[in-house]
Amino acid sequence: MVLNQPMRQADFGALVGISQQAVSDLLRNGTLEGDATGAQWLLAYCHRLREQAAGRLGSQAGGLDLAQERAALAREQREGIAINNAIKRGEYASVQVLAKVLATASQAVVQRMDHAPGELRRRCPDLPPEAIDTVMDVLASARNEWLRQTADLMARAIDDLTAEDPEEAADAQPAA
Repeated sequence: MVLNQPMRQADFGALVGISQQAVSDLLRNGTLEGDATGAQWLLAYCHRLREQAAGRLGSQAGGLDLAQERAALAREQREGIAINNAIKRGEYASVQVLAKVLATASQAVVQRMDHAPGELRRRCPDLPPEAIDTVMDVLASARNEWLRQTADLMARAIDDLTAEDPEEAADAQPAA
């Protein structure tokens, strides 16, 4: 075998320990050039092996690139640890938890407002019914504004999540 002249695919395959079909694939994907010498093929093949070993060259068959997969895993782990640390410091809570807390607090306020007429009659028996009606109108207006602003706030929060992470936003949407 002479390396300073063109080689047959089968001979090059025997030299590096791969099949003739694998050599043909290397020619087809551009790793090896058809008119090159055996020495040039050997250099190109070794270069490809070094790139693969260093993780800079993904699988030619469209499979996983181990270096990229490890980097993605490390990024996800880093983000998960950062979120857990923020939760422990009390700096973060999920949208679902915040929505439940807000709903519970809102419900308590609304229940107190609903009991206001009876409470006003009990504490202020001389208060005319028109005054109680006026107080209830003011409370109803305040309650409606509270609900409107809460709904707007949640809609904006979900829109912000959608812009950042569509999957998390889908989890944050209230169940229909």
